[in-house]
Amino acid sequence: MHITQRGVNRGAIFIDDEDRAHFLALLCHELRRAHVALHAYVLMGNHVHLLATATEAGAVSSALRRQGQCYVQAFNRRHGRTGTLWEGRFKSSLVDSDRYLLRVYRYIELNPVRAFLTATPEGYRWSSVHANLGHVTDDLVTPHPVYEHLGIDDQARYAAYRHWLYEPLLPEDIGAIRAHLRQERALGDERFQAMVEKALGRPVAVRRPGRPRAERV
Repeated sequence: MHITQRGVNRGAIFIDDEDRAHFLALLCHELRRAHVALHAYVLMGNHVHLLATATEAGAVSSALRRQGQCYVQAFNRRHGRTGTLWEGRFKSSLVDSDRYLLRVYRYIELNPVRAFLTATPEGYRWSSVHANLGHVTDDLVTPHPVYEHLGIDDQARYAAYRHWLYEPLLPEDIGAIRAHLRQERALGDERFQAMVEKALGRPVAVRRPGRPRAERV
């Protein structure tokens, strides 16, 4: 599941590195408590991106609700403010692991590069890229099985992922990931979307802009 959460009115959700470290500590605690695995993340100035897998329905929502409440209380107390910090509930998109999951890994970890905060993904501190490239051990990060299949051992996986990370992310991939996340739709091929639609009992394909065309009678 690809998740994003933004600050209210696109305002800052982190003032300094102490805020960022506290956010990640709370996130680690609540995800472990809910048995949710986190594969990739990035903390930006006014939003965050997460890529996670849960073993139980509702686990992600429960974990992020508890983490978000604790973080806002601490943030408000530390910075002398009141009121909400988040722009409503987080947005999420189910991701087809077979074809799209590694693209979402890359989308998340290249976010600071697209925002011109750094020339390379490794140049940005607050990201899972350092763990996924083998530079550090990050208690937050659990490799997804698709990531683990990149190589026969850790070094092979790190090298393969580095090569993948530095491949250009196509504009159509960026557009698809953003559209599916914005509308909270399932990101995958027609077979994957049909399976998710049947399980959830609701449409999961991205809606095209504009009003539906009237049926001819």
